[in-house]
Amino acid sequence: MGRNPPLSAVLPFDVVDEAWRLALAPALLGAATLPLLPPVGVGLLALALGVLWFHRDPDRSTPDAEGVVVAPADGTVSVVREEGERLRVGVFMNVTDVHVNRAPLAGEVREVRHRPGANRPAFDKESDRNEQVAIDFGEYELLVIAGWFARRIHPAVEPGDAVDRGERVGHVSFGSRADVILPADIDEGDLLVSEGDAVRAGETIVAERD
Repeated sequence: MGRNPPLSAVLPFDVVDEAWRLALAPALLGAATLPLLPPVGVGLLALALGVLWFHRDPDRSTPDAEGVVVAPADGTVSVVREEGERLRVGVFMNVTDVHVNRAPLAGEVREVRHRPGANRPAFDKESDRNEQVAIDFGEYELLVIAGWFARRIHPAVEPGDAVDRGERVGHVSFGSRADVILPADIDEGDLLVSEGDAVRAGETIVAERD
């Protein structure tokens, strides 16, 4: 279903395309049930609206300063650690956060890889072993990691695509995590966030290169 179906005119927020498909079944069932079992019908319609709200896709104002790296997701910084000779910064997306992922830096997609795995809670230390999609930009890598409930990761880019910093690169349905393996020339002194900080995708600066 396209990005602008008829109902989008009355919806007070933008949503990703996938949201309309996911909301369709409870919306139709709710409309059919409403005359016969009003409480059930209202509940199903509320569920459909909740699905749309979860998949909201607001515009963001990305900083245009040179050398800055922006957050790949809305949420709370849950991981800051060394990964070999590079730094990894992870953002935990709670169920109330926007789940659209954005490019931390401009670059060209080299590879998009899907890795099956477990479905531990995304805030769990063992969640690195969860199902994930890696978007490899060569200079850096973005990892979208499924949580215990999130089973649908939707990358919106493919190899050869050039993206700007802050551009949408995909979304995930329901709670999850997005990690960025930063470029090799960024060290701890360049980080502007720490664990527990709240960030916004495409807007919050997480690191600044010299």
